[in-house]
Amino acid sequence: MKKQGILNSHIAKVLADLGHTDTIVVGDVGLPVPPGVLKIDLAIKHGQPSFRDVVDAIAEDMVVEKVVVAEEIHAANAETLQYIHNRFQHCDIDACPHEELKRQMATAKAVIRTGEAKPYANSILQAGVHFG
Repeated sequence: MKKQGILNSHIAKVLADLGHTDTIVVGDVGLPVPPGVLKIDLAIKHGQPSFRDVVDAIAEDMVVEKVVVAEEIHAANAETLQYIHNRFQHCDIDACPHEELKRQMATAKAVIRTGEAKPYANSILQAGVHFG
């Protein structure tokens, strides 16, 4: 049994299988998952686990070179947007309309749904490369 890092076997496998430019999505409790994309649903109840808790755990294990958020987050959820900018300050952070973000999710390796109940608490994380 693992004693550190991501303990969820589904998430650990997805992260281990990522290649450069592959993407995963971390989303809120209501984010729809496109057909054919692996859904890992962590939601227990509203707010648990939080978007921040899940992203922090993933960012510890994953090389992230780019983050995509919905443009709507600027007006609807400034707190989460600020968190994303602080957490990924050395990454490119792009914004697109929410409908476009949902279209881009179709090529993700997995969508990890949290219990987050705040609007637009969703992000696409693009894998970078760790050369040691």
